[in-house]
Amino acid sequence: VFTVDWESRSGIPPIPNEEIAEGAAANADVLIPFASVDPARPDAVARARRLIADHGVKGFKFHPNLQAFFPNDRSAYPLYEAIAEAGVPVVIHCGSGPAPGKYTGPERVERVLARHPRLRLIVAHMGMPEYEDFLDLAERYQDVRLDTTMAFTDFAEELSPFPRGALPRLAALGDRILLGTDFPSIPYRSLHQLHALERLDLGDDWLRAVCHDNGARLFSV
Repeated sequence: VFTVDWESRSGIPPIPNEEIAEGAAANADVLIPFASVDPARPDAVARARRLIADHGVKGFKFHPNLQAFFPNDRSAYPLYEAIAEAGVPVVIHCGSGPAPGKYTGPERVERVLARHPRLRLIVAHMGMPEYEDFLDLAERYQDVRLDTTMAFTDFAEELSPFPRGALPRLAALGDRILLGTDFPSIPYRSLHQLHALERLDLGDDWLRAVCHDNGARLFSV
């Protein structure tokens, strides 16, 4: 479960990270709390460490287009380093889809990983539409994972179809693909995401790993 802490630059009404963490703690059997910290805040590192230590936050979400920052802005590097040291993952919307923006792209993320190779980075939406560029990064950096949010659905295939020739690479990375949903902010029924994964026909073991085992291992569930 994600929260937002971007009111200073996005205009999105904030939901306090602490409130989300408390709600997740009360429903620990179904919720894993993530937080978001604006990298521009002078107390970003201290805030992230406090959210992990005092509130049980299990990861962070960054959306550069909404937060209006370049992922490879060096001012964000101390925050990445603190998160990497804590060993918690980061979900980042860094592909140019489903809606393009000036703050995203695989080149910027590659610079971050070159500086912080231990960062447990989860690329949202499989990095669409730059699918193969982000597959490259996952093959080069063992702590890079890709989540399936919207990918492979009819909605996504109309906008940015996944290249069929890359399916063998997707199969080979089966231990680092994670189910993502964006529920409830999706333009289709939630079950369709599962049907879309199934029709890739990559096998039951791959599907079980993506839908359960990989996430369970990542979060020690």
